[in-house]
Order: sequence, then structure tokens, then C-alpha cells
Amino acid sequence: MKSLIIGILLLPLSLMASAGTWTVESDSSEVNFISIKKGDIAEVHHFNSIAGTLTDKGQFNFSIALASVATNIDIRDERMESLLFEVDKYPKLILKAYVDPKMLNSIAVGSVKVATVDAEVSLHGKKQKMAFIVSIAKLSESHILVASVAPIIVMADSFGLSAGVDKLREIAGLSAISKAVPVSFMLNLKQQPK
Repeated sequence: MKSLIIGILLLPLSLMASAGTWTVESDSSEVNFISIKKGDIAEVHHFNSIAGTLTDKGQFNFSIALASVATNIDIRDERMESLLFEVDKYPKLILKAYVDPKMLNSIAVGSVKVATVDAEVSLHGKKQKMAFIVSIAKLSESHILVASVAPIIVMADSFGLSAGVDKLREIAGLSAISKAVPVSFMLNLKQQPK
């Protein structure tokens, strides 16, 4: 009887230990950003190549291939790649964060939890600490959907991108391009068995 009780108590721990890594399904995930030019002309852009994993220890690693920027205008994509992101020197945005496995395991299937995730973002040779308020929906035991609750405002100055924004403005003959960029995301994660 005693061994049965111990076994029942240890079952959640064994399930956690056997759980595999969560992987971002890039085909059904999105990272979008909004550019604002001439004061009030806003356009939504995205990236075609993103990747990420969340380990059973709570370590989240995420990356965006900056050369995959998609604005629906080829010449603008090329200018962003070369003049703004300088992808030859800085090909990726890297984000690292810790997500508490206990918090994740406490979400029941069919439920949603709002949480704040502190992350370190590396972009264009600069690193910044940022807090992300996210909504985590557990669709099944092996499928979660993580989305931004509100857009994150990325300041070009914080990542040494202001000169690139100015170059884009000059080459396009624009009066202004905002250096405050709203970013939103929806990440579809599936758990891979160990």
C-alpha cells in the first residue's frame, strides 16, 4: 500500500521527466511588426523564417532569420535586409527566456493563462532585457498556443537601428519613418516525445 501511494505521488514527476522538448511550428506561427511612415501610414510586415524550442527545464530559445523579412515589396525587403538589419553582419534576432515548467504544467487542457515572461533579446549586435505579456492556451497535452497580449514596442535606438531607419527614409524620399515599432506574435508549439 505504501509503495502504491509513493508511486501515485511520484507519477507527475515521472511524467514531467519524460516530457520532451516543445518546438515552434514555423508554418503556423507568426511574428509581425508595423512600420509607420509620413506620420500616419501604417503597414504590417512579417518574417517567413522563425524557429524556437522550449525544453522541459523551461529554457526557451527563439530566433528570426532577418533576411526572411516580408513587406510585400521586393525592393523594400532588400533595403531592410541590407540597410536596416545588415544581415551580412547580423543575420538573426535571438531571444532567450525562462518559462516556469510548473506554471506550464498547471494549465489545464482547454484553459488559458496570462503570464509575464522576461527575456533577453539580441539584435544588431545589441542585447536588451524585455518583458513580454503573453497568453498561453493549452490546446492539448502536447500542443500550446502562445500569443502576445499587447504589441511590444521596439525602439530602434535600443538596438542601434536608428541610422538604418534614417537610410531607409532617405532612399525612399520619405519625410519620416517611426523609430518606435510595434511587434506582435502568435507561436504554435508542439511537444516532441523524448
